[in-house]
Amino acid sequence: MMKILDWYIFKKFMNTFVFTILVITLIAVVIDTEEKADDFVRSGLTTWQIITHYYIGFVPYLIGLIYPLMIFIAVIYFTSRMAARTEFVAIMTGGIRYNRMLRPYLIGAVVLSAIFWIASQSIVPRANVIRTDFQAVYVDRNSSYNPDMFKSNNYYLRVDSVTFMGMRSYDTMTKSAGTFFLEKVKGNQLYYNLRAQNIRWDTAKKNWLIQGAVERTVDGLKESVKQIPKMNINLNVTPRELKHDDYLKDKLTTKELKHFINMEELRGSEGLNTYKVEKYHRDSTPFSVIIMTMIGAIVASRKVRGGSGLHLAFGIVTAALFVVMDKFAVTFSVKGNMPPMLAAWTPNIIFSVVAVWLYIRTPK
Repeated sequence: MMKILDWYIFKKFMNTFVFTILVITLIAVVIDTEEKADDFVRSGLTTWQIITHYYIGFVPYLIGLIYPLMIFIAVIYFTSRMAARTEFVAIMTGGIRYNRMLRPYLIGAVVLSAIFWIASQSIVPRANVIRTDFQAVYVDRNSSYNPDMFKSNNYYLRVDSVTFMGMRSYDTMTKSAGTFFLEKVKGNQLYYNLRAQNIRWDTAKKNWLIQGAVERTVDGLKESVKQIPKMNINLNVTPRELKHDDYLKDKLTTKELKHFINMEELRGSEGLNTYKVEKYHRDSTPFSVIIMTMIGAIVASRKVRGGSGLHLAFGIVTAALFVVMDKFAVTFSVKGNMPPMLAAWTPNIIFSVVAVWLYIRTPK
């Protein structure tokens, strides 16, 4: 049960965090509005439409991006102010043990971490759909650099354990392609081949329609050939999966992300570490809230000559180191051979060691 001291520190924790996140979010929105002012004007949308079509998705994305660091800064700030007023000296003198004093920090960190974990699983990805759709239509198309110019529109995929398919000159707008083939292999032997002049997505039946197809079935030395003018076929692939999307990992909920990774692994796709790191990040980042909270509480509870200024400087430097370490780990995983789970959890592992070391060194 939480006592008066617990509620006192817990309320300070929550109030400071809410104030910090609101101020930083407001500043970020103002800066983003200034940067995208020309894009907003060119879009022809009203202010209300910009809010509902962009900022309603941008704000949750931004909060999710800075959430752990803002908690860390908030803890540093209000704790250092309490230390400057010698409140912790009075608490310790009153017979409260140091471990007991840290309990409300831990409770607050667990509550905020749980909220962040729930949001990162589905709420933030849904918000990212709104943000990235606006970004792709009204911002990216005005950029002088168009990454889609360098993307191939030819696809070769593994549909299941024995089936492979390919499309040539696939058009994401019409959801159709030119030459299409499908092959089934057992061991090292090809036993089924289907080739068609064109293929397109049938929106009514939610599968693919092929035209001008030739179907070959091989059974040992026997081969049968069949002409098929038109037929519908289920390829276990949707147009959404064929369309290149730089924001896909941010838009998928965790359940959808896991399904996407499983399907792409089945198809033999490469370059999935980006998606795997994102999946593990959604668990590791909420846990970092607890670690950063405890580091902030341990460091800022000591009264020093520099006061809040010195503590805030330490907080900013520590937050920067955390971000840099996280980016390096992600790069090593995406571009190198570092396991995605290790890349996502490396900053937490290192800073957990730092937290334990600071706790041991802190006078109690």
